[in-house]
Amino acid sequence: MHELASRLRRLPPSCGPVRLVGVDGHAGSGKSTFAARLAHALGDAPVLHLDDIASHDELFDWTGRLLTQVIEPFRRGGTAHYKPYDWRTRRFGSPRPLPPAPVVLVEGVGAGRRALRPHLASLLWMELPREDAWTRGRRRDGAEQREFWAGWVRAEQAHFAEDPSRPFADALVRQCATGYEVLPGPGKTLGPDQSITEGDGPSAVC
Repeated sequence: MHELASRLRRLPPSCGPVRLVGVDGHAGSGKSTFAARLAHALGDAPVLHLDDIASHDELFDWTGRLLTQVIEPFRRGGTAHYKPYDWRTRRFGSPRPLPPAPVVLVEGVGAGRRALRPHLASLLWMELPREDAWTRGRRRDGAEQREFWAGWVRAEQAHFAEDPSRPFADALVRQCATGYEVLPGPGKTLGPDQSITEGDGPSAVC
C-alpha cells in the first residue's frame, strides 16, 4: 500500500491545497476496507464516506450538498464541515469538520461522478463485477436489508448508466488473497503503466 500512497502524495493538489482521491466501485466491492488501509498508509489521511452525504431520499442526488459542504471550503483552503446522515433515524446530524489535509479520500459509490472529477487528483476503481459485489453486499447486510438492496440496485444501475466512473479511473484495484493489485486504469494519469501488488505481508497473490 505504501507505493500507491507515495504516488498519490506526489500528485499536484487538485482542490485548493488538497489532493482529493476518489475510491469508487459497486456497492459491496470493498471500497471502505481498501480506503481505510490506504488512509493508514497515507499517515491516517481523512476519509469522507459518501454514505454520510447521501440519504434515503437522495441515494445519488447529493452533488450539490457535497460541493457546498466540502469542495468549496477546500477550494478556498479552509476546513470543510458536512452533516453526516444517520441511516437509522433518517436525519442529518451536527456538522463534522473535515480538515484540508494533503490527501483526503472520498469513498463511496459515485465518488468518480462527472461533477466531482474536475476536483480529483486521482480516481481509483474497485475492480469487482457488479453481481459479485452486490452478492457480497447483500450477504454482509443480511435479510433485514433485502428491501433496501432491491431499491439500491435499481438506483445504482441508473446512476452508472447515466454517469459512469470506471472509464475515467486512473487505477483499477483488485482484491487479492493477501492484499491488493493496482493496475493502470482507462484514465491512466496516476503514474507509470505498471501494476503494483500491495500486500499485507512480503507478497500478495491474486
